[in-house]
Amino acid sequence: MGSRLHVQEIQGGPPLPYQDDIRAFCKEYAESLDAQDPLRRFRDEFIIPSKKDLKRKTLFPKDETEEASDEECIYLCGNSLGLQPRSTRKYIEYYLRTWATKGVTGHFVPHDDQLLPPFVDVDEAGAKLMAPIVGALKSEVAVMGTLTANLHLLMASFYRPTRERYKIIIEGKAFPSDHYAVESQIRHHNLDPKDAMVLIEPEDLDRPILDTEYILRVIDENAHSTALILLSAIQFYTGQYFDIQRITAHAQSKGILVGWDCAHAAGNVDLRLHDWNVDFAAWCTYKYLNAGPGGMAALFVHERHGRVDMEQAASGKEAFYPRFSGWWGGDKQTRFLMNNHFVPQQGAAGFQLSNPSVLDMNAVVASLELFNQTSMAEIRKKSLNLTGYLEQLLLRDPQTQSSEKRPFSIITPSNPAERGAQLSIRLQPGLLDRVLESLDEDAVIIDERKPDVIRVAPAPLYNTYIEVWRFAQIFHLACDKALRGRE
Repeated sequence: MGSRLHVQEIQGGPPLPYQDDIRAFCKEYAESLDAQDPLRRFRDEFIIPSKKDLKRKTLFPKDETEEASDEECIYLCGNSLGLQPRSTRKYIEYYLRTWATKGVTGHFVPHDDQLLPPFVDVDEAGAKLMAPIVGALKSEVAVMGTLTANLHLLMASFYRPTRERYKIIIEGKAFPSDHYAVESQIRHHNLDPKDAMVLIEPEDLDRPILDTEYILRVIDENAHSTALILLSAIQFYTGQYFDIQRITAHAQSKGILVGWDCAHAAGNVDLRLHDWNVDFAAWCTYKYLNAGPGGMAALFVHERHGRVDMEQAASGKEAFYPRFSGWWGGDKQTRFLMNNHFVPQQGAAGFQLSNPSVLDMNAVVASLELFNQTSMAEIRKKSLNLTGYLEQLLLRDPQTQSSEKRPFSIITPSNPAERGAQLSIRLQPGLLDRVLESLDEDAVIIDERKPDVIRVAPAPLYNTYIEVWRFAQIFHLACDKALRGRE
């Protein structure tokens, strides 16, 4: 199996494993896929934690040779926290030096060796790099705030309940912060969430997937009384990728505004927020976008909602879409006049409140620069292959147990078009802690959702096929060990 002849033979194979062929499950096949990967150079742009890094009780090794020689961990947790780009340190050091040597003049004075424009313009640099990642016009994106805060700001604009239309439709198993935000927005308007909050619950708890037709039925049943829909582009627990275009069009045909939480979609799938006519969206940057824990978030406002026409005000009409206002959202030509007359910038920039953290923006841009060296189409292409390969190794490896005896199932949709990078694996009751213990011993980083689910997400920019292959071997052994321990 491991001969040179065999390696040459499988190198000419398709980008995904051979169907029902033992060759698909050998190490050499994984290595051949990595050798053909057009994105393989990007892995070197990230810092991969080593096994000793994870086990050491200090941040810095006592011996410098330890750091240089240690084996890397298997990190499949980009859906929770992306890895640090090597360039992040450089961007932050340049920011610190600008602040240290230029002081307040760093806001306005450009420099020959700058990585970002002066502080006053960094938000534009972030928006320009972010826009192609989510399929938006530059004017439709603002890099600002944090995810839940941005959702509140957007709902303050787009949730305008009336006596007839006052409901918000949301997933029953939405990420808790989204649920809290929607519930509190409803209460803020002196409404009762029991009446005004429609939860889309899975029809089958053993298969917690929300079929598109079912979502559309819920919309139809509540269309006459619904003001807003807020859904996840990719569901955090199951990894399901919703049909954004179809759901948005259907809801809008009923007169309903539609917003999307793209936390698990931005940098993961090839979004087309502008073309899909999405009303608004928001996302964080610390998952697939690798901007660091709690990194600055971003939002999208479709251009039709971002227009500003001050001449309308003279005739008593709305000159711009209602929003909570702050000085950084004001027209740049009048921002520093301090005349207390708010004229917003055109587009999403007009929804900004305070000046952005330049420190955080540097961390965001360091990663976005890498994304802009390729395209989301290429990233998505590899992701489909990488996650498809993982699924194949988990479910079809002839050396593992048959499906009837397998101690786990995958609750993420099997259709690649209905998922992103993540596979959510549900273990049999009582196995989770034992499996996690084994994975930890082998320095495998994934995340868990108790009582019985682990989420595994190969990130195309830095994960490899051989890592996925190694994970599958370790995971199968961990399951076997957990089963024996339960007997």
